[in-house]
Amino acid sequence: MAVTVMGLGNVLQQDDGLGPYVIQTLLAGWEFGENVRVLDLGTPGLQLSPYLEGQDCLIVVDTVRSEGNPGEIRLYDRDQLLKHPPGQRTSPHDPGLKETLLALELHDLSPQHVLVVGVIPVETGHVPRLTDPVRAAVPQAVDAVLDELERLGVPARPLADPLEPDIWWEADPVD
Repeated sequence: MAVTVMGLGNVLQQDDGLGPYVIQTLLAGWEFGENVRVLDLGTPGLQLSPYLEGQDCLIVVDTVRSEGNPGEIRLYDRDQLLKHPPGQRTSPHDPGLKETLLALELHDLSPQHVLVVGVIPVETGHVPRLTDPVRAAVPQAVDAVLDELERLGVPARPLADPLEPDIWWEADPVD
């Protein structure tokens, strides 16, 4: 079974950097089987096809617009995600996940199992740092990904000596 775990988001826009932050946390603390790809894709726009084509399962980590309080986790499966048609794209960097899944489905190349691990953001301003409520949700988002991998039968193994996540965008600039 081919599985892709991908983080989406712009690390320079506050809570939009959640996806890359979670991916770096996963890579620093866990080892994944050879059939599991863990990728920080940033803001790929409509260029998701090469990463999704031919995959059996997809787990996406990103911020989501939803009712609720900032920092709350939302999980969406494939049917929930595709229940409504794609909305109007307001930026060339909008993920285009629905559009990509639907296009791949036409060619029978779309992952049949999809889970979006979403967190409601506080703000997506021009600050390279997560807000406190979204930062507090990172462990829950990591756990949601790990739980899904376990459920899929491709569990991650904790590293004996975990590393510090490489959250380079939050580092203080060098003088």
